[in-house]
Amino acid sequence: MVVLPVAALTAIVFALVPKWRWFLRWPALVLGLGALVCAFVAKKSGDAFVAAIPQLDKLVALHRSRGNLLLWFVLAFAVLVVAAFLLLSGPTAPANGKGAKATKSRPLELVVTAAVVVVGAVVIYQTIRTGDAGARAVWSGTLPKK
Repeated sequence: MVVLPVAALTAIVFALVPKWRWFLRWPALVLGLGALVCAFVAKKSGDAFVAAIPQLDKLVALHRSRGNLLLWFVLAFAVLVVAAFLLLSGPTAPANGKGAKATKSRPLELVVTAAVVVVGAVVIYQTIRTGDAGARAVWSGTLPKK
């Protein structure tokens, strides 16, 4: 699922590079919320797939448990992206910065920035781990043949 790492990287750059916030504010928000929708849909479709073919349950158990954990990480990430969207300041235009708003609290800005970076990195890592577990289940030859 490529949306999750793209969303995480976009939000990390949004949080770390104040000069680009004018450009990345909306994409970070849309991708962050979209990642939550994608993770939820992937979990529900995986649950439905296993319900339709119950013998897969043991074979994809690791993938499923990592996916469940990933959903929680993406939920936290989406909340942080909304907070970053609302709290992080930066120029609103590339040339003159007109309309820039000052952050009311520098420590709050640092905490939100750090949280977005850390949780974004965790989302990327957990996405890789989840995908790897799924790929190993499929390509190890342990899934039942048609």
